[in-house]
Amino acid sequence: MSGAAAAMARAALPLLRRLDPELAHDLGLAALKCVRPLWPPLSVPATLAIRCFGLQFSHPVGLAAGFDKNGDYLDALGALGFSHIELGTVTPRPQAGNPKPRMFRIPGSEALINRMGFNNKGVDHVVSRLARARYRGIRGISIGKNFDTPIENAQDDYVACLRKVYPHADYVAVNVSSPNTERLRELQARDGLQRILGTLLEERLALQQRYARRVPLLVKVAPDLRPEQLSALAHEVRSVQLDGVIATNTSTDLSVLEPPPATAQRGGLSGAPLHPASVRIISQLRAELGPDFPIIGVGGIVSAESARASLSAGANLLQIYTGFAYRGAALIEDILGALSA
Repeated sequence: MSGAAAAMARAALPLLRRLDPELAHDLGLAALKCVRPLWPPLSVPATLAIRCFGLQFSHPVGLAAGFDKNGDYLDALGALGFSHIELGTVTPRPQAGNPKPRMFRIPGSEALINRMGFNNKGVDHVVSRLARARYRGIRGISIGKNFDTPIENAQDDYVACLRKVYPHADYVAVNVSSPNTERLRELQARDGLQRILGTLLEERLALQQRYARRVPLLVKVAPDLRPEQLSALAHEVRSVQLDGVIATNTSTDLSVLEPPPATAQRGGLSGAPLHPASVRIISQLRAELGPDFPIIGVGGIVSAESARASLSAGANLLQIYTGFAYRGAALIEDILGALSA
């Protein structure tokens, strides 16, 4: 990062933290788009490159889904040096999401609580942005269902999204674990997972023949699964030969916060308090899925130390979100510096 860009970023973060979190998020992204030319390419040692689910990543650190739901800031965020950026979660039709306020800071804990509810401009908008983007890193797209689509018909929404994003995505993440869409997490159970993944894998076979390219499919899981639930999920993932797992989404367990948040602040917890649960899930998945199965670790990575812990637990790649919201691009540089050393 150039000196001018770094100074601007350091000055902006304390100001943004005084604003409503969702407003600060939007303003921060708009400002980043304006100052993007000030960022020189991030120098990354070639030794940090990694190949995962058939794709070549310049280093392990990417941006998690939810930060740029619509692909409007892909080039600006890409200029910060992420090896991969996951857009979305997108749904077939645009939707406003849950009523505001729906994002809350827990600053003493480096945490956020959100109940956004898949607010996005729809899959067609994301596709139009991807077609014009210049970012050359790995582009992932997280897909989900519209809130008013019955859970019994959820596979129709996932397939509709897959068809649209397939020509533009490097990989597709299947989000069945957000706590902010009613009944969505039921799809992690055996019957729901078989229905969703089976339908998507069958559709991918047709799309692979049509476009002459194979796009990896990954599933994103919740940190609140009990060991026996996670074991059953891992069995399904192995049996259908999925390409990877993203661990984890946000947590509904707010008991780790002291003092407990107000009832009005209910939603999905992200940030530092989530890290132990994320590491537990990653560790069990690695044990269940074997040494070679690709795992993206996400959840509570707010420092170089927590990044190393997620990798030690078994993650191949990392994604940041809340740590990036609190610390900005300095977090990327800290993690890469530690991994280089």
